[in-house]
Amino acid sequence: MKDESGNRLGSYLRARRELISPAQAGLPPGGNRRVPGLRREEVALLAGISPDYYLRLERGRDKNPSPQVLESLARVLQLDDIERTYLLGLAAARPRAPRRKRPEHVPARVHELLAHLPIPAFVEGRAFDVLASNPMAVALSPRLRPGRNRLRDLLLDPEEQEFQQDWPKATADFVAALRTTIGDDTDNPRFVELVGELALSSQRFRTLWARHDVRSLDGGSTTVHHPVVGDLRLHRDKLPVDDVILVVYYPDKDSDSDERLRLLAGLSHPESADTPVAAGEPPAARRGPSGSRGA
Repeated sequence: MKDESGNRLGSYLRARRELISPAQAGLPPGGNRRVPGLRREEVALLAGISPDYYLRLERGRDKNPSPQVLESLARVLQLDDIERTYLLGLAAARPRAPRRKRPEHVPARVHELLAHLPIPAFVEGRAFDVLASNPMAVALSPRLRPGRNRLRDLLLDPEEQEFQQDWPKATADFVAALRTTIGDDTDNPRFVELVGELALSSQRFRTLWARHDVRSLDGGSTTVHHPVVGDLRLHRDKLPVDDVILVVYYPDKDSDSDERLRLLAGLSHPESADTPVAAGEPPAARRGPSGSRGA
């Protein structure tokens, strides 16, 4: 992330304009276009600012555009509400003192709650590290054991890729959500470690990261393919608890997925699930069932 941290506004503007075609912007396509998407001068024209000023914005020479300029750029780049808010936040960011890093902690009451929930539930950190989980979560996917990282598994684990019915969409959503979560916390060691690892090991991650998509990954629905009980259509809710997130998956009542999840519960054995990690244990120290770091 270091290559972006000095000019995050310019990097975002450049990435977004490359995703807008002339036709989408109401311009003739023209011939011999050497760049994907819109040219800088086209963005400037449509936003009502000078090409020189827009060039200064992209190159980081002017980091204090007015809200009116940003709103015009958001309109031209066809940003949604989340993307627009992200753009405004990039311009509003100011140099700050290093933040004191606190280990992510799962409250004792959440461990108790996990033990009582009859549906798949787990706790994740800001970087999608699984911090704690209940037996039903592990029965749904062994990759929801404490110590695993959901994004890393999604990109690098073949079993997780088979598990996801719509893997391309899932990866796009997760990478965009990670960028949203990072925000201006670009020097966070865990984020630096994860982004660096995935940038080296996953072409899919590199492609998505270069898009600068931002997205909220809260409530929603997904379909997964379980190797034993088959396809499950599940709703997802994310509930903030202190500094961590409680994630629960559940089907529509009396649906086929509800029946299959009950079957999975009957087939699973709670004693086979890992004990949730101790509160405050750093991600790098967590170990999988074989004693190696979760992959």
